[in-house]
Amino acid sequence: MFEKYYKPVSLEEALSRLDDSRGRARIIAGGTDLVLQLQNREIVLDAVVDITAIEQLRYIREEGGMIKIGALTTHSDMAGSPLLKRSASLLSEAAGNVGSLQIRNVGTVGGNVINAQPAADTAVALMALDAMARVVSTAGERQVPLGELYRPEGGTALDPGREIVTEFSFYPPANGGGSGAFNRLARRKAVALPVFNTAVVIWTDQDQSYLTDARIIMGPVARIPFRAREAEKVLTGNPPGEHYFRLAAAQAAGEAKPRDSYLRGSAAYRKKLAQVMVLRALTKAWDGLEKRG
Repeated sequence: MFEKYYKPVSLEEALSRLDDSRGRARIIAGGTDLVLQLQNREIVLDAVVDITAIEQLRYIREEGGMIKIGALTTHSDMAGSPLLKRSASLLSEAAGNVGSLQIRNVGTVGGNVINAQPAADTAVALMALDAMARVVSTAGERQVPLGELYRPEGGTALDPGREIVTEFSFYPPANGGGSGAFNRLARRKAVALPVFNTAVVIWTDQDQSYLTDARIIMGPVARIPFRAREAEKVLTGNPPGEHYFRLAAAQAAGEAKPRDSYLRGSAAYRKKLAQVMVLRALTKAWDGLEKRG
């Protein structure tokens, strides 16, 4: 599978190991995705760099009005976080739906995003939250909008042999007159990726009389987590409620481009599912705003 195994205790050491391997090494943390890829020989490497000992990359905190989450934070950490439950409940709910308890205990948010699956639950939620990713390499660091971590044709846009995502950050919707929701449908008694999932965030003016902004993310209806921009336009500037939520859900379904799948159903079925699930998510987000008053 690979010849060398490194377990650095600092980010600087991890970056150095990647650099020395000249693109023939990969980061491993929870390993829930990479181990399978190695076993199936989808990836052939000279080395793996285990970053689980870098404790500085595992945290959930609020700084300057932003929520910041270290890339080594596990799904269980996020699912149980009081801060996320209070300020970004759609993300804690998404994390709580990932795989099995065993997978949630070891799988990390960084791995879930960088593996670039189009229906990765935490990635869908983070995109709805307009999250930024902090990317570091030996050349320096940069802040990247989450959507730019993916190539349009699928897969990550980063260089996984030289770059490391260390943090995700976003402004919680509740601090700006917003509310979010996450919905998911999966095969019964299965722990695989969902048949369909969606995360939405809506914002209103101070009197809650009209919608000032919206984000609608769906998966897997394209090769990457998909943002329904035209559906968002249906909502912006209009009053919240069933009428415009239905119009936006129909538009979102029209934008979706799912493929026929033996496991997930036909494209036509999932387009209908998209309309139902997006409507439910928008309604749920609006209910949260109304309760806050």
